[in-house]
Amino acid sequence: MFKVIKFNRLLNYADGLDFQNKAFESVKNEEYDGMLLILEHTPVFTFGTGGGFDNFLMPKKKLSDLGIDLVKTKRGGNVTFHGPGQIVAYPIFNLAKLQKDSHWYMHCVEEVVIKTLEEFGIKGSRKPKYRGVWVEDRKISAVGIRISKWITMHGLGFNINVDKKYFDMINPCGITEFGVASLEDFGIDMEIEDIKDVLISNFEKVFEIELIEDDEKILGGRMK
Repeated sequence: MFKVIKFNRLLNYADGLDFQNKAFESVKNEEYDGMLLILEHTPVFTFGTGGGFDNFLMPKKKLSDLGIDLVKTKRGGNVTFHGPGQIVAYPIFNLAKLQKDSHWYMHCVEEVVIKTLEEFGIKGSRKPKYRGVWVEDRKISAVGIRISKWITMHGLGFNINVDKKYFDMINPCGITEFGVASLEDFGIDMEIEDIKDVLISNFEKVFEIELIEDDEKILGGRMK
């Protein structure tokens, strides 16, 4: 059984990671085959195993003064931003129930966004050198994962109507030659909650699973 939980409030990164860890334990203990967490974060810069501190374009204290969290994570990749107006999807999937192949999994995560863009008449693509999903030379979705005991963590950030000023404070993912895009740049004006549903539907199609919606209380969260 695969579950999906949509959070109806902004979560700081620490709380989001706590929910990820609880989902990981539930999947590891075989309570579920997988869980998909869908949310938005309060403003945060995270950096992964690929480093990232050298890609901040202003002093870290200045970022702190602006109320932006800085968090080191165990995912792959470099520095990226999460915040309001960006859908974050954390698939906590047991690949032993799907396919024990990290490259296949990463391809599928990117494919979820590509298929979602297709539904809005937008052509998303991959770049051989960089992970994530692109519209021409602008990155619309960053992807960073971690796999432990064949269970996945972390995931993707999909820009919907995010304030791009935050991306001007960093070299996103360590990339300097390309830009950043949001769905709103292409004339898409939809409630972000409705776009979350489209994204969830494409997780089901790409991974060939059924996602059953449940409440965060199954992870010890509050009632909606």
